[in-house]
Amino acid sequence: MATNVAVPPASALNDRQQEIAEWIEAFDEMIVAEGAEQGAELMTALRQRAREAGVTAGIELTTPYKNTIPKHDEIPYPGDRDMERRVESLIRWNAMAMVHGQNKKDAGIGGHISTYSSVATLFEVGFNHFFHAKYTAADGTEQPGDFVYFQGHASPGVYARAFLEGRLSEQHLLNFRHELRDHPGLSSYPHPWLMKDFWQFPTVSMGIGPLNAIYQARFMKYLENRNLIPHTDRKVWAFVGDGESDEVDTLGAISLATRENLDNLIFVVNCNLQRLDGPVRGNKRIIDELEGHFRGCGWNVIKCIWGSDWDALFERDHTGLLLKRMEECVDGDFQAYKAKGGAYLREHFFGKYPQLVELVKDYTDEQLAKLHRGGHDTQKVYNAYKRAVEHKGGPTVILAKTVKGYGFASTEGRNAAHNEKKLTDEGVLSFKQRFDIPVPDEQAAAGKPWKPSDEAPELKYLQEHRAKLGGYVPTRGWKPFSFTNPGVDFYKEWLGGSKGRAVSTTMVFVAILRALMKDKNIGRLVVPIVPDEGRTFGMESAVKQVGIYASEGQKYTPHDSDMLLSYREEKDGQILEEGITEAGSMASFTAAGTAYANYGVPSVPFYMYYSMFGFQRIGDMAWAFADSRGKGFLMGGTAGRTTMLGEGLQHQDGHSHVISSTIPTCVSYDPAYAYEMAVILQDGMQRMYVNDEQIFYYVTMYNEDYVHPEMPQGDNVREGILKGLYRFKSALKGKATVQLFGSGTILNEVLKAQEILSSKFNIEADVWSVPSYTELRRDALEIERWNRLHPFEAEKTPYLVEALGDAPGPVIAASDWMKVMPDALSPWLGKRLVTLGTDGFGRSDNREHLREFFEVDAKAIVAATISKLVRDGALKAKDAKKAFAEIGINTEAPEPSKQ
Repeated sequence: MATNVAVPPASALNDRQQEIAEWIEAFDEMIVAEGAEQGAELMTALRQRAREAGVTAGIELTTPYKNTIPKHDEIPYPGDRDMERRVESLIRWNAMAMVHGQNKKDAGIGGHISTYSSVATLFEVGFNHFFHAKYTAADGTEQPGDFVYFQGHASPGVYARAFLEGRLSEQHLLNFRHELRDHPGLSSYPHPWLMKDFWQFPTVSMGIGPLNAIYQARFMKYLENRNLIPHTDRKVWAFVGDGESDEVDTLGAISLATRENLDNLIFVVNCNLQRLDGPVRGNKRIIDELEGHFRGCGWNVIKCIWGSDWDALFERDHTGLLLKRMEECVDGDFQAYKAKGGAYLREHFFGKYPQLVELVKDYTDEQLAKLHRGGHDTQKVYNAYKRAVEHKGGPTVILAKTVKGYGFASTEGRNAAHNEKKLTDEGVLSFKQRFDIPVPDEQAAAGKPWKPSDEAPELKYLQEHRAKLGGYVPTRGWKPFSFTNPGVDFYKEWLGGSKGRAVSTTMVFVAILRALMKDKNIGRLVVPIVPDEGRTFGMESAVKQVGIYASEGQKYTPHDSDMLLSYREEKDGQILEEGITEAGSMASFTAAGTAYANYGVPSVPFYMYYSMFGFQRIGDMAWAFADSRGKGFLMGGTAGRTTMLGEGLQHQDGHSHVISSTIPTCVSYDPAYAYEMAVILQDGMQRMYVNDEQIFYYVTMYNEDYVHPEMPQGDNVREGILKGLYRFKSALKGKATVQLFGSGTILNEVLKAQEILSSKFNIEADVWSVPSYTELRRDALEIERWNRLHPFEAEKTPYLVEALGDAPGPVIAASDWMKVMPDALSPWLGKRLVTLGTDGFGRSDNREHLREFFEVDAKAIVAATISKLVRDGALKAKDAKKAFAEIGINTEAPEPSKQ
């Protein structure tokens, strides 16, 4: 093995330098004689000895700016490189034509050319040799294949390949970003909701793809270790932009992949050195930075920086100056070298040292301009992928250097590349010539998609290689699964109330969860997820029951092992205890909630968390979960602005239901009692896993203890719970003249108000439980739309109006949420509605003072009722003044939301 660093003759060195030179010479001889592995073993031993001797050696997290795999360690490319180049050129053409054509006929429709142009070879080597669509397990069963998280802005290239495969028609390509026309269209980016048989993972929201890929790989191991799926060699590939690494989510969880030994995970970072507006690291080198991050976290790092045509230059350079010159340059330099052509490269890169000028004296400027970066060289990429796939014991990242806008003369390596949507006619022809694309001249001039006959050698080659790998990627689809949902009898304990005991809805849920995990039919499918709040939610008993998942089991004896509810970790543990990471927990929820499609395993995730740290913090991921057609239960614990006593502003949630209502497939509930919780959970599993509805649930839980009544009798109670409203308690004495709405724990304050109104002021009120303002509004909007579109048919009535019937008087609605929640019903309640809620910042105090401050306690509900009756003419003003004084209302108190 030769080295590129020349050692000066010993005579030119002083004694210390001579001694070092002799050590280096001996080391070189050992490597030549015994190989690189023995060299690495010796270095490890020397570092260990240095530590023992108290010698501090510098830590090196970056390696020289060259390929990790030297040329002599490469294996020959197994495919027909010329044929694959022709296939890739056809895909490049169709990707370009799709975006270019749309923007010619529909200016501003958008799309991206430059990202795919940089990542095309990275994709194609994977498609032709690595991305499996299916695996056959040891037991002979057919299992799903690899999961590929495609870089979102490169979607035109994935569509273009599917067009050549025959999975998409020319009409699809012509309707890229035209999804609402008479003909089939294509979504802008990877969106499973919009293309349910094609895309698996939404990735274009920066950082979400990498984060979800890590937890997907971990969840795959979880399913394997729990024997829910067989072990296979399946991989999770994540294609990541180097600019995307600035997003915290991209790198925030990479240490998890090392802790969990995720050798089924491969990151491919497309280092085209450019983000949307300019260089990713103009004054540094992003590849060095990323190498340091990943190596520091224990990843196997493979750098694929220079193409094969640089190998000859490295071999001819016996001074080490070529590598030295590369390490003197920053990414801003490399971008300029690519953008400004061969003459500029000769002068400004090679020209710094006479020896380097001499090195390239027989190269033309055109040859210099076409020197490849590693990410555009199939030989280099294949060897990097092969080594990554074969690596055991941990995750791998491939840092592949590419050019943004590769092949587009007008934008290659330039800051404007990302915003390039269409080319000039000359640009189109130049692109055709650059890649030797066999598109007929007439088709080329029009810039339209083109596909040769199915018998063309390029298409036969493409199809044969996909057949060897099990079929097409990406493909989303799943086989029907059986799911036995526990019936109503399963929940009879909770339908009967708490039997005089004061418990919180959180404790009710945990009891139901424990029972579900014991169920013989679906118990193993339940996936509890908690971000280091298990004890807060009373999960100790569940930990003892099923254990916390730990990929390596429990290597220690916990200090509480002698206690009944000791801390228990198991390799086949069922609970995913994620630590303090709401984003990571949501990524696990996503992996589990889409397992029915990705693995054929209808797992039922229950993600429990502080409601304040849910949608507010991971709202984008929740939206992506909906895009993924995910199923499961988000359980927002310690909910409400006034029930989380003591914690204050940053912990008290009064708005998560507002945010959850923005997601079309999220069904949101705010149950007050155990029987409501039971009905909601039972129906949720029926809808998601038996009826196969593409929805998920958000259910809030409280930490306030109180007695839970048994479920009221009546045929409409269950329907009312699920639709969002039912009469919980009729007027205490005679006919009601007021209707009081309550949800969650504030329903108890409403009941107190009902008693005060009746006993002190002879005002009778019916009390209604409102488990879901969101569902009430959605039903009303749907009916309203139907009525608007069918004026020639009898008008339908929303459930809200139907349920209230002829109930008289105003409606006073109180909740622990912002007023906008009940206000959403105002189109159907008109001036009847008065809303009380918790707009504003939270405070640290007990529930009594918090509810008084936010004006949602019993006396505030009484005051609002009396005030409304005065305004409606049913009471006299003097009566209100007297009543306010009696119950202690401060009429001049500041507005809570402004404090």
